[in-house]
Amino acid sequence: MTDSTSQNKLTFQSEQTSHTSQSEQTPESDPTSVSEHPTEPRPSAPVPLRGDRLADLPPGVDRPEYDRAAVTAGIVHFGVGGFHRAHQAMYTDVLLASDDAQVAGAAAGWGICGVGVMPSDAAMRDVMRAQDGLYTLVTKAPDGALHARVIGSIVDYRYAPDDPQAVIAKLADPAVRIVSLTVTEGGYSLNQLTGEFDPSPADIQADLNADALPRTTFGLITAGLRLRRERGVPPFTVLSCDNLQGNGDLARKAFTSFATLLDPELGQWMRQQVHFPNCMVDRITPATTDADRQLVAERFGIDDGWPVVCEPFTQWVLQDDFAVAEPDAPSRPQWELTGAQIVDDVEPYELMKLRLLNASHQGIAYFGHLAGYRLVHEAATDPDLAAFLLSYMVNEASPTLAPVPGVDLDAYRKELIERFGNPGVRDTVARLAAESSDRIPKWLVPVISENIAAGRDVTLSAAICASWARYAEGVDEQGKPIDVVDRYADERRAAAAGQLRRQDGTVADPLAFVRNRDFFGDLADQPEFTEPYLAALESLHRNGSKATYAALARHYAHRCAAPQL
Repeated sequence: MTDSTSQNKLTFQSEQTSHTSQSEQTPESDPTSVSEHPTEPRPSAPVPLRGDRLADLPPGVDRPEYDRAAVTAGIVHFGVGGFHRAHQAMYTDVLLASDDAQVAGAAAGWGICGVGVMPSDAAMRDVMRAQDGLYTLVTKAPDGALHARVIGSIVDYRYAPDDPQAVIAKLADPAVRIVSLTVTEGGYSLNQLTGEFDPSPADIQADLNADALPRTTFGLITAGLRLRRERGVPPFTVLSCDNLQGNGDLARKAFTSFATLLDPELGQWMRQQVHFPNCMVDRITPATTDADRQLVAERFGIDDGWPVVCEPFTQWVLQDDFAVAEPDAPSRPQWELTGAQIVDDVEPYELMKLRLLNASHQGIAYFGHLAGYRLVHEAATDPDLAAFLLSYMVNEASPTLAPVPGVDLDAYRKELIERFGNPGVRDTVARLAAESSDRIPKWLVPVISENIAAGRDVTLSAAICASWARYAEGVDEQGKPIDVVDRYADERRAAAAGQLRRQDGTVADPLAFVRNRDFFGDLADQPEFTEPYLAALESLHRNGSKATYAALARHYAHRCAAPQL
C-alpha cells in the first residue's frame, strides 16, 4: 500500500493549522475539540464521572453518545497513562462517535482493555473502575481556549498483579487483534550500545522460570501468544507506541528474544507469525495535576479523578503491517478516518519527530532547569533558548533527516517552537529531564554520530550533552539540590562528580560523564565531540546556563568563526 490518508475523513472542529501541503492535510488538528461555553450555568456540585451520569453532564461537554455496552475490546493496551488516553484512545473514541453508522459499527469491535503491570498502576485501576473507564480530555490552546471531551473507548481495565491469569485469558481471546504498548523508552530492556535484549533484571529472570506466574509485560504478552498458538488462534499484532526509532522493530527484538529464552520453538513461531508495525506518535501531554482536576470540576462541572490535559496538536503515523486473522476481516481500526497516516515506511516521520521534537526537549530540560525555569513554556519563550533550539534543529538535526513526505520541515521546526511555548499546557521541565539515560542515547547521540561521520558540526548537540552532565551534578546554580529522576541516577551522579574542580584547582577527569559507552558509544574518543563538549561544560561552570546558550545562539545567528563561550 502506498502512503495515504483518507479522502473521506470525519469532520472535526479545528483551529489548528497544519505544516503539511494543501494536497495532504496531515497531521490533523485536534479532533477532540469541543468549545467551552462559559456563559452556560454549571451545576452547584460537579457531576461524578460515571456511565450512568453521562446525561447529567453540563451542556457544552462532549460525551459518548454511542452505546458503550455494545463496544467490545479488540485492543489490549499495556501502560494506560496520560499519553495513551490523549492519543490512541482518543483516535478510537472519535471512530466510535462517528455519525457514519457504518464507520461507528465497524469501530465497535475495537474498544480498548487497559492493562496495568506496575505497582503505580493500581491508582489507575481504582479510577478506571470508579469511572467505568471514562475520563475527560482537555485541550489547552496557546490563546487560552479550553476544549473538553469525555472519552469512552476504554471499556475494560485489568490490573495484572490482581489476577495475571485473567490478563492472559484476555490476551488469548480471539476478539483481541491488537496489543499496544506505551511502556516508556526504557521498558524494552534493550542494551543501549548493542541493542540486544537484556534478561538480567530480576523480574524478567523470574518470568523466565517456566513454572512462574508472569508479572512483566514480556511474560504476560508471551503467555498470551503461547496460549493462542496452543489453541490454534491467530496471533495478535503487537503495536509499540513509545518514542523509539523503529519501535516495532525493537519490540520484535525484545519480545522474540524473551520468548526464545523461555521456549525456542515459541520464539521462532513469534518471529515468523507476529506482526510488529512501527509507528510515530506525537502529542505533548504533561502529567495531570490537582490544578487540572480542579479546572475540570470548576470549568466543566465534572468530578474526574484522573483527567488528561494536552495540546491541540496531534499526529500518528502507522506502518501498514497488521496481522489479518481471517480473510476479509479488518486488521485494525480505520484510524486513517481520524487523521492518522497509514504508510509503508514510518522511519522518515520517526526521525523527524525524535530528532527535532524529543531531542529539543532535552535541550530545554537541563539548560532550562539550570537557568531557573520550571515550566517548559517559560523556558521556550526565552528568546536566546528558543534561538538555540531552532539553531540545533536547522544546523544539526535536520541534515540527518531524509525528506519527509508531505511535510515542510521549515514550517515544522517553527511550529515546534510555538508548541513548546504554549502557556496553557503548563508542561514541566522536570518531566522532560526525567529518565535522561533512556532518552539522550536514543534521540541525540545518533544525531551526533551521523554528523561526525559526515564531517558536520556537532557544537550544539555537544552542548546539550554538557548541560545534562552539569544537571547530573545534582546542584543548581543557586546551590539548591536537583532531584535527578533516572534509573541510573547514582551512576550518572558519580560520573558527573569526576568533572568537578577540586580544591587544588584540578579536575579528575573532565570527560568522566561521557565515558560510559552504553550511553555515548565512542564519543569520548572523538575530538569533534569532546572539544565543543568541554567548552560548553566549562562555560556552564564559569558563566552559567543562560550565558552559555545565549553565546551559542549568537554564534549561529551571526555565523561567526567560533562561539565565544
